[in-house]
This record gives sequence, C-alpha cells and structure tokens, in this order.
Amino acid sequence: MDHFLYRDGQLFAEDVSVAEIAAAVGTPFYVYSTATLERHFKLFDEALDGVPHLVCFAMKSLSNQAVLKVLAAAGAGMDVVSGGEYYRAKAAGVAGDKIVFSGVGKTVDEMRMALTGGIRQFNVESEPEMEVLSAVAVALGVLAPITIRVNPDVDAKTHAKIATGKSENKFGIPISRARAVYKMAAELPGLKVIGIDVHIGSQLTDLAPFEAAYLKVADLVAVLRADGHAIERLDLGGGLGIPYARSNDAPPLPVDYGKMIKRTLGHLDCEIEIEPGRLISGNAGLMVSKVIYVKEGEDREFLIIDGAMNDLIRPAMYDAYHDIVPVVEPEVAAEPAKYDIVGPVCESGDTFAKAREMARVGAGDLVAFRSAGAYGAVMSSEYNSRPMIPEVLVHGDQFAVIRARPTYEEMIARDTIPEWLA
Repeated sequence: MDHFLYRDGQLFAEDVSVAEIAAAVGTPFYVYSTATLERHFKLFDEALDGVPHLVCFAMKSLSNQAVLKVLAAAGAGMDVVSGGEYYRAKAAGVAGDKIVFSGVGKTVDEMRMALTGGIRQFNVESEPEMEVLSAVAVALGVLAPITIRVNPDVDAKTHAKIATGKSENKFGIPISRARAVYKMAAELPGLKVIGIDVHIGSQLTDLAPFEAAYLKVADLVAVLRADGHAIERLDLGGGLGIPYARSNDAPPLPVDYGKMIKRTLGHLDCEIEIEPGRLISGNAGLMVSKVIYVKEGEDREFLIIDGAMNDLIRPAMYDAYHDIVPVVEPEVAAEPAKYDIVGPVCESGDTFAKAREMARVGAGDLVAFRSAGAYGAVMSSEYNSRPMIPEVLVHGDQFAVIRARPTYEEMIARDTIPEWLA
C-alpha cells in the first residue's frame, strides 16, 4: 500500500497534488510520502512483536536526511555500508548503538570512525577484515562488537546482480568454514563476538529461500554455542521484495515473514535484527517527469520525457520494471497507446520501457514512475552534466524540498582548474 492516489482526476501524494509540486519545483523530481514510510516500518516492527528485535533501515536504498529522521523517530535503527552512510545516520540523530555497519570493504578510517562515534556491531565478512578491525580496536583501547556474515549457499532466485547468498558471491565466509573463523575471531584481542549475520539477496518474492538460509543459521547457532561462543544476536539482513508491476504476484507480507522468523529461530533466545530497505522506501516514492515530445518512429511511437537514466538507472542497469502512469487520471474508456518511453540522454540504454501500453499523453503532460523510492535518488548521477533532481517530502497537506536541484553554476563550481590552466 502507498499514499499516492487519484483524487478528483489528479494524482495526489497524501493530501498534496503532484501537479502542484511540479509547478513549484519543476521536473523531473522525486517525491516521498511520510505516511507510507512510517506505515511500512511499523509493519516490520509489529511482525517481530514478542521477540527482542531491532528493525534497521537499509540506508543504501534511500539516504536523504529527512527520510532518515522520519524513520529514526519511528524507532528504526540504521544499516550502513560506508563511512558516508554512517556519517549521514549520525547527522540524522541516530544513536551509535542503533547503527549496524555492513559491507565487504570497510577501511581503517571507517572502522575508526564507527568505533569512536559509537556502533551497535560490525557485520564482518572475512578473516583479513577481522584482523584489521581487531588492530584498530586495540589501538583505540576498545572492543569491537561483531557478527560474522556467513554465506549459506542458498539461491535467492533473484536478479544475478542483487543475489548475495550463493557460494560464488563475494559476500561473507562459507558456512562450512564458520567454526574455524569464529575460533579465530574469539582469539583476536580487539573483537567481541556477539552473533551471526546472513543476507542472501534483494527483491525476493518467496519466503522459501529465507527459510532455507535461516534453518542453516539455526543449526550453526547450536554448533557455535557448543564451541563456547556466546551467540546472542542474529542479523538476518533484508531482501523482501515489492510488486513493481500491479500484475505481479504479490510478494510475502512482513507479517508472514515475521511468523517464519519466529518459527525457524524463535526458540534460540537470540535478539533478532532485520534490515529492510526496498520494502520500506520503494513504494513510498515516485519519480515525476514531463513529456517533452511524442515522436513518430518507423514502427512505434517514442514518448520522450525529461527524466533520464541518470535520474533513475534501475531500468537500464537491471532491466527493472516501473509502473508509469499519467498524473491526470485517464478516462475509464480511454483507448490506450503503446510507447517506447525514453529519456534525453545520448544512450540507447536511456530507455525506461518498450511497447508499454498506457493512456495517451502529449507534450507537456506529467507522468509518474511508481515504486521509485528505493535505489532511485541514491543511484542517480550527473551524467551528461544533468543536475541532480530535487527530492521532495510530503507530510499530510504539506511538502518541502529536501534536496534542491543545483544550478549549472553550482554544479560546475565543484570542478577545480589547476593554476597552469588559469
């Protein structure tokens, strides 16, 4: 569910007309719904009611400060994968003991930043990382709390570029080597082992791969405890998918995900952490764009819009589907048109959809890309020297720009000319 609905023939974001926002900030832009963000976080939090838990928002999906403040106020922790994300989380007022640091390539500077600023745990992914983290912690005179990410060799049945739990993926240590790696961790002076981490991929639409992975984790808990390790916390990652197309089979609900977690792991007396990103932020955002031209091709019509692959790269990068709808509600009996929907970037890859049926629109009309809150703005760039597009947050009948569109002058001012060229 989201809070983007037609009302009196116009698409609204909560109680604000999308056309009104477009008139104020120009196109293209992202718009997020506070009510949807809060509702989706609450669904996960309630799904784990009855067991000790923390829902950490995966910031890589959407990291604007205003969005982080909304979720932090609702009680969310944060899952970060870089020093920059850690800095953003702290700047948004998130306490260090609610921040989990994931990722395969943490640097010494990032480790030092988190250890001095406060951290709930590091999810470590290799023996070399453990050795470096231990040395940094010893130098600072502290203990670094860690879980070790195990790779359970479970096929998540998702896109190859977002699968993380198979043996050929770069993430974690093979579960077959877990006992040896945990023994090594326990012997390193700067580390405190507190649990196990697992994450098998993103945009999963079936609970079966999760259950297969979690059953392996449950077995591992018994083995590691028998070896003398205090396994108190299980970090289960994220990955639950969303329906990008209305015709898609609906992915599992958070409540069913929670029931499965309790069934497979609830008997272990461990605190549970989950790290959803896409399901919290995906349907909480739209990208809104304006039609520049409708161009007649040899055998098709091209809908040329002012949004481009640099603004929303998911279709070009993942062949991802986004439902694209007119901002003015079509008549029920309106005959649909079939378009290739493309942007102005000088790349054939700047294509959002091919032969997409939708209500006929013309130059100057607004269209909205649904389910664009996750991996939209955070993956955008200034390719073709196109300024980053605004982000807008709606709360009831109010809206505010939470990231402004830079001017050309501001964009170019970040370049530095060396003296010999001045």
